[in-house]
Parts: sequence; C-alpha cells; structure tokens
Amino acid sequence: MTTDATFQADVIARSDEVPVVVDVWAPWCGPCKTLGPLLEAVVDETGGAVELVTVNVDENPQVAAAFQVQSIPAVFAMRAGKVVDGFIGAVAEPAVRDFVGRLAPAPSAADRLVAAGDEASLRQALDLQPDHPGAVVALAELLIAADGTEEALALLARIPETEQTRRLAARARLAAQDDPAPVSLDARLADLLGRVRTDEAARQEYLDLLETMEPGDSRRGSYRRALASQLF
Repeated sequence: MTTDATFQADVIARSDEVPVVVDVWAPWCGPCKTLGPLLEAVVDETGGAVELVTVNVDENPQVAAAFQVQSIPAVFAMRAGKVVDGFIGAVAEPAVRDFVGRLAPAPSAADRLVAAGDEASLRQALDLQPDHPGAVVALAELLIAADGTEEALALLARIPETEQTRRLAARARLAAQDDPAPVSLDARLADLLGRVRTDEAARQEYLDLLETMEPGDSRRGSYRRALASQLF
C-alpha cells in the first residue's frame, strides 16, 4: 500500500525499474473487494516482473487527484513514471490477465529456472543472470536455512536493497552469530541498547533484530526511538 507521502518512491521511482500496477480502492467499495484479490493473484504470478501497489482513495486524496479518479476501482499501469494503461471497474479475470500480461515481459530462461525453485535450478539461473532478483532472494533463503549465511549475504549484495532483502540480510547476520544463552527479545535488546553508541557490532545486531520483527509488532516504534535517543 502507498500513501500521498510515499507515492513518489513507491510508484513513480519504482516504475523506472519494473512496471507498477496501481489499484485505487476504498474499504466501502464492493467491486474493489472483488477486484483486489484477483489483481494480487495475477500480479504475483509474474514472479516480480510486475508489482502491485494499492491506494486507499479516502486517505490519499493527492494520489486520487493525480490520477483524476472519478470512480473506483480504478487501476493504472505505470512505466518510467508515466501511465501506460488502465481500466475502471471490476473487470473479469481474463481481462485482468490480459492487462497484466501486456506489462510483463515473456519469461526468460532464468525466470523459468527460478520458478523450479530448487537450489540447482536457482544456481543455473544466476549463471545466466547473476543479478536476477528472484533467484538471488530464493537462493539466499535456502542458504540461510542451511547455515550458508556468508554466501547468502554475498548474493544479496548483488541486487538493490529492498525491504525483503534487508530482512533476509538481517536474518543471515543473526544466524551467523554464536548462539547466546536464550533470553527474551526484550532482554536482548535492552542489553544491546546500552552498547550501541560505542559498539558497532551491538548496533548492527540491534538493527537486525528490529528488522526481523513482524511489521505489525507495536514494539518496533519504541525500540527505534530508544535507539535514536542513544545515538543522537
């Protein structure tokens, strides 16, 4: 989901790298509830070749005005910062697939190997395209699970940082540490907080623990504020 404040980064800038589908909706809109899951499923099938961003029209009037939205659901395709396609209303699945298909390039040999998902296929995909984002992320996940954290971090460094790659890198660094005596997350963060100003390793571990917390965890904000108060 994007907002008036994050639209420039989430959609305009991102569309320079990959086609972005913008779904303008509202919670009270019945057709939106039908179209939204369908759009998400079809875009997911592209394996990252197309990205989906949703916009709550009630909460983000600037985005709605930029697209001149008069009715919803309204869907727009963005490429290189410009609208290249779109439609209004809850269209049927074949029309959604046709719309997304016009944006997604035909799968490459590397894409097909990534779809297989096993380690050998992922390594073959990276032989063909060393910076294939899907292959990098999928192989890094396998390596972290198998204690190959050093190689996982090296792989992740090949591609631009995203929320997903930051989380994986944090997992890899934490997995590479010697297992300390088991303590609660709160206790571990409290211990690290006292050392973050002068101890770079403690500061990195603190950040990594925050990165691997669930996005909806209400404690993240207070932990980040505590870190900022120590550093600044």
